[in-house]
Amino acid sequence: MKLKKRIVLAYSGGLDTSIILKWLQENYNAEIICYTADIGQEINKKKIITNAKKLGVKSIIIKDLKNIFVKDYVFPMLRGHAIYEGVYLLGTSIARPLIAKDQIRIAKKYKAYAVSHGSTGKGNDQIRFELGYHFFGPKIKIIAPWRIWKLNSRSDLIKYAKEHKIAIPKDKKGAPPFSVDDNLFHTSTEGKVLENPKNSAPEIVFQRTVSPEKAPRKASFVTIRFKNGDPFEVNGKKLGPAKLLEKLNQLAGKNGIGRVDLVENRFLGIKSRGVYETPGGTLLIKAHRAIESVTLDKETMHKKDNIMSRYAELIYNGYWYSKERFNLQKIVDLKRNKVNGSVKLKLYKGNVIIVSRMTSGKAYSMKKVSFEENKSFNKKNVEKFINFHKKKLRS
Repeated sequence: MKLKKRIVLAYSGGLDTSIILKWLQENYNAEIICYTADIGQEINKKKIITNAKKLGVKSIIIKDLKNIFVKDYVFPMLRGHAIYEGVYLLGTSIARPLIAKDQIRIAKKYKAYAVSHGSTGKGNDQIRFELGYHFFGPKIKIIAPWRIWKLNSRSDLIKYAKEHKIAIPKDKKGAPPFSVDDNLFHTSTEGKVLENPKNSAPEIVFQRTVSPEKAPRKASFVTIRFKNGDPFEVNGKKLGPAKLLEKLNQLAGKNGIGRVDLVENRFLGIKSRGVYETPGGTLLIKAHRAIESVTLDKETMHKKDNIMSRYAELIYNGYWYSKERFNLQKIVDLKRNKVNGSVKLKLYKGNVIIVSRMTSGKAYSMKKVSFEENKSFNKKNVEKFINFHKKKLRS
């Protein structure tokens, strides 16, 4: 007996991917394997398994990738101080390459001929997923239902779900819900009242941060220690990558830190308004810049700053696995072995204030910077320096 072909679906267990699962079963003569990457999102494993089994799926894979996500994706990105269009810390963008990579690994393991995802036809995620698929599995077919099926609206999806007895969460009846994506690094919310940029974001959209107004009146303090450019200790306690980020999310979230409301330019050219929460990441990027300021030389720091915008854009557009991003990462990580020490932060009502920086490195010289007279800096050479540079004014 000839075995059925197999398709690996990126499956969340929610309404949209359950509809996609049923649609794949109806339109492709293939066994569907449901794959869920646990990267710290709010996840109900029992629900995922139950919903998939109701639709006849036998193979349901849930892979814990939290530590890999933070160590091999979030930390390298934070070392590059990547911020898209001045404010976005790329929480969704950095998650997709890892999911795509592991989904292809599963596809190869089960000899699947295709992979599928639930990204819409207007968004960035379809590009991020598929560039990852192409990099790791160029011969594996990609099925993107939102670009080919005839379900063109939320009401179409609800109707399809009812016809096929797929459970519909109460908040998804009637008007479309907020579109929410979350992982250990961030939460993003789009849609509904947020689509009109004149509307303020209702407090209900914020899931991991309290409003600055409701944050404690007393400041909190956190000390983050770095080794080779990566954080490994919080308030004197060594933590693994995922636990460390989880701890910082809690500390920052209760102090109203990490909220961003922006209108961004998608890769496809569409403008999109969203609300993002990146509490722990906000602390880390602030602390990382602070520790670099006392451990790295000017030239190295400025090289990094010069490439940051392009580096962030590559991640946003889905080019994490591109040769250009790999090359920029080498610049990002120049002398990261020198980035050692600790930074103390004050957290107060949405604000992050640097209290102190401590390192055993020699980049910062107390003698040279001191206003007290000393012999470590020859001021007589300053005039020569100015005379050299004034020639460039008219060159």
